[in-house]
Amino acid sequence: MILVVGGSGVLGNLIARRLLATGHSVRVMTRTPAKVASLQSVGAEVVTGDLIDRESIVRACTGAEHVIAAAHSLLGRGRHASEHVDGMGHRHLIEVAKAHRVRHFVYTSAYFRDPAFLAVPFVKIKLDVEQYLRASGLSYTILRPTAFMDFHAHVLLGKPVIAGKKVVIFGRGEQPRNFVAASDVAQFAIRALEDRSLAGEALEIGGPENVTNLEVVRTYERAAGTKATVLHLSPIVPSVVSRLARPFHSGLSQMLQFASLADTAEQRFDAGPLQQRFPLPLTSLKDWVPRNIGGSATPSPYPVA
Repeated sequence: MILVVGGSGVLGNLIARRLLATGHSVRVMTRTPAKVASLQSVGAEVVTGDLIDRESIVRACTGAEHVIAAAHSLLGRGRHASEHVDGMGHRHLIEVAKAHRVRHFVYTSAYFRDPAFLAVPFVKIKLDVEQYLRASGLSYTILRPTAFMDFHAHVLLGKPVIAGKKVVIFGRGEQPRNFVAASDVAQFAIRALEDRSLAGEALEIGGPENVTNLEVVRTYERAAGTKATVLHLSPIVPSVVSRLARPFHSGLSQMLQFASLADTAEQRFDAGPLQQRFPLPLTSLKDWVPRNIGGSATPSPYPVA
C-alpha cells in the first residue's frame, strides 16, 4: 500500500493516478474527500486526514508500506499556516511513518539555490524538515522541484492572458527562471519508490529550459492568438504589502515575498545532468501550454492535507 498525502493537489493527484494505472494499491489522505472522488472512482482508497491532526495521520499510515508526501500549505493561514502544516505536520508524518515501519518515505521539498529565499519562512521550514527526515532513520528520498508551471506559469501568468485580463509582473520580468511540469515531478516521485539507488538522496528536478516571466506571457499569447496587456509594478510593492499582511495572512505574505525576489534572485536550473542520469522526458513550457491552455480549474500544487 502506497500512501499519497495531498491527493487533492495537482502533484499528488498525478502521482496517485500513475500508481493506480500501473496496478499499485493507493491510499490518498486529504482533508476534502470530495476533491478526490475521481481518484476513488478509479480504485484509490480515500481517507480523511489533516497534517495538524496526528491521530488522522496514524489512521492514514496504518498498513502503508510507502509514503509520498505531496502536501504543502504555502498559502495557508491561521491553524493551517505553513509553520503548522509544512513544519510540525510533516514532522508528525515522519514520526508516525517510522513508528509504522514504513519502508520508504518520499518528501516533496523545493528547489531554492539562492540564499535570498531563506528570508521566506516556507523555505526555511522545508529545509528544516529535510534535516528532520535525514535524522529520522527512515529510508527516504527528497525531491526538490523548481516552480510548477501548472501554477507559477499557468495560473499566475498564463490564465490572465487567456482571459483577456491584465498580467501583473513585478519588476522588469526579464530574470530567467525555471519551471517544471508537475507531471514530470510525478514520474520522479514514482521512480524514487522503484529505484533503490535514490534512497538517501536529495534529487533536484527542473524543466529543460530557463525562461523569463515576459517569455511566459509571450508563449501564452502565441498559443491563445491574442495580445496581453502587461502591468509592471515595482518589486517594492509586494515587499511592503508582505510586511503589512504578515499578521493577518501569513500565506499571502509569503507569496508576496517570493514576488519581491522575482527580478533579483537566481532561479535558473541546469537540467543537463538530470537528463543525462535519467532517461525520462522533461516537458518544456512551449509544449505544455498548448496541451493545457483549455484548462480553467488547475488544482493548486499547495493543498493542505
